[in-house]
Amino acid sequence: MLVSSRLKRLLQLVPGKQRFGVYRFLPFFFLLGGAMEWFMINVRIGKETFYDVYRRKQSERQYEARMEKSE
Repeated sequence: MLVSSRLKRLLQLVPGKQRFGVYRFLPFFFLLGGAMEWFMINVRIGKETFYDVYRRKQSERQYEARMEKSE
């Protein structure tokens, strides 16, 4: 119960409750999404980023589809 009351108090500190209601939290989600996108593009884990893996898998699927069509 202690954590819940602290969380409620913290959420009450975000301005715009009367005018925007629940939507006052949208800027936080936009920032979180932008940070996640930046992380996936720029941070390398091992030798690859998320998009390197995505592009490789996509090209593998295209190659396999072409091979199935040619058979």
